[in-house]
Formats: sequence, structure tokens, C-alpha cells
Amino acid sequence: MASTRLTKTQLLTALAAETNSDKKTATAFLEALVNTAYAETKKKGEFVLPGIGKLVKQKRKARTGINPKTGEKIKIAAKTVVKLRVAKAAKDAVLGEVKAAPAPAKKAAAPAKKAPAKAAKKPAKR
Repeated sequence: MASTRLTKTQLLTALAAETNSDKKTATAFLEALVNTAYAETKKKGEFVLPGIGKLVKQKRKARTGINPKTGEKIKIAAKTVVKLRVAKAAKDAVLGEVKAAPAPAKKAAAPAKKAPAKAAKKPAKR
């Protein structure tokens, strides 16, 4: 995509315009929302933002990996990661409604019989 992404300043300006408030109020709201999301995800393991998605804390098991440079096997320790699971409403809004799969075709009729092969033409007499 050729367009640049929305900056925080542009987001705050858009929020202020959409809610008929000033930029200072929009900034306070956004910071409160972000801090609440962080605290809830840390405390309860998930935070749902309706229409956008869900922040989820997920544990990963320890596993064996390969160092791409040397090819050596290495142990990767278990760790906890944060993921954002996008809501269906957000997917539909961004990607457009997904069309239903086409109905399966009716049972195909038996294949038609092939015509017999034509005999090779005899050379014409002169």
C-alpha cells in the first residue's frame, strides 16, 4: 500500500473531531484505554475491545529450534507472549463481507461415449 499509516497525533485529532471534544480529552481517553488494556491483560490474561479484538496472554512451551546461521540445534525457553485476536466484526469491516461458498454442483451425468476414430484417408489416385 502506498499510503502512510495513521500517526498517534492524527488518531487523536480524528478522535477529538468524531467525539466533538478537544485533543486533550481524546489524549486522556486513549491513554486511559491503553493503560486499562495493559492492566487487565496482565491481571486476568485477556482484555476485550468490542468490535476490534481481544488482547490475550498466552504461554508457549519450551521447544528446540535451529540457529539459521550455524544450523546448530538450540533450546528455546518457555515464555509468555501477548497476542491480538482480531474480532470478526473488524475483519468484516476491513475485508468486506465474505461471500458464502458456492453450492455443490449436481451429480455429474455419465460421460458421453466417444465417437469411433476416423480411418486415415487414402491418397487420391491421379
